[in-house]
Amino acid sequence: MKGALLKDEAKILVAPGEHSQAMRMVKFTRADEVRALTETLRNYILEAVAIEEAGLEVEFQPMKAAMPEEFQSMLDSDAALKLAFYSLTPGRQRAYLLYFADAKQSKTRVARIEKYIPRILDGKGILDRD
Repeated sequence: MKGALLKDEAKILVAPGEHSQAMRMVKFTRADEVRALTETLRNYILEAVAIEEAGLEVEFQPMKAAMPEEFQSMLDSDAALKLAFYSLTPGRQRAYLLYFADAKQSKTRVARIEKYIPRILDGKGILDRD
């Protein structure tokens, strides 16, 4: 989960999304790719263990996701929704805000927000499986 702290000398780590700050992963499509990188992967794992044992932490940049006005007004008018949203982890909050704010039209933002209110009330992130 702290892949951003790895040196990645082999340049095989990729961020899972454009907004990922800490996580990095290696993508494989065939088993022979894993076998070809066995030694590199072993070294990366050992480095990750050393990072964890040293207690190093990723320095996160401040959240750049803006709170859409439509969502803020819904939070202000619904105490249960507000409590549920702010009970989510910062990453889950950020994912919702990025998705809601990405819509260019207000009606699209409102539709997205209304669609995800039940998930927020259930304490689930936008990408969590049911």
